[in-house]
Amino acid sequence: MKTPLEHARQNPESMKGKILNSARKLFGQYGFHGTTTRMIASDVGIDISTLYYHWGEKGNLYESVVIDMNHGIRAKLMEVENIIKGLPLGQRLEIAIDELVDYLFEHPELSNLTIFRYFTKNRYDSNFDKAIPEFLSDIAYSMGLSNTRDNTPPHAIMKVLNIMNSIHNYVSGEAFFLPMLGIKHKEYMDLTKKTIKLYSLSNFVQIEKKINSDSSFYTY
Repeated sequence: MKTPLEHARQNPESMKGKILNSARKLFGQYGFHGTTTRMIASDVGIDISTLYYHWGEKGNLYESVVIDMNHGIRAKLMEVENIIKGLPLGQRLEIAIDELVDYLFEHPELSNLTIFRYFTKNRYDSNFDKAIPEFLSDIAYSMGLSNTRDNTPPHAIMKVLNIMNSIHNYVSGEAFFLPMLGIKHKEYMDLTKKTIKLYSLSNFVQIEKKINSDSSFYTY
């Protein structure tokens, strides 16, 4: 028997799909505690009993939102890995940054919920929390910052966090930063990419030289 999430994925225009999309948007804007089922029902244009019929309690819907976002980012990471596989480190990083910035600006709720998670706790976090280390390890391996997906060394995770947190902050802070900068969305995205690359590429490219000259590089 299919789960509500499987039904929603299969048919995004169905009522389950519409509720899921609204929940992604609102949880991303207001977090778990700031979002109510009445807000989601109102956004979709249904009564709350219809929402409960399709998804049950708020926690069930939140958990499905998290799983859905995890599925999306994992698929994107696999796509990026196929693109950058075998390229020099500098090119891998440049392409990966471009692809991840584009994806997260297209799905800002993912960055917003990640930042909400840094500062808030609720009893429906477990799947999200467990998935984050896996994603970081996948990114580290794809970018060539680790020679394994398993037992990724802390220094590689920290390098990925440096890039990912920068992207999340720029995505989540867009509404705050745009008036300050006096620019439009497209220019803001382009500047986000250029700024992250400016402070990442020159340092990380040195890693490749270190790898080539020191076989024990991944042991520290």
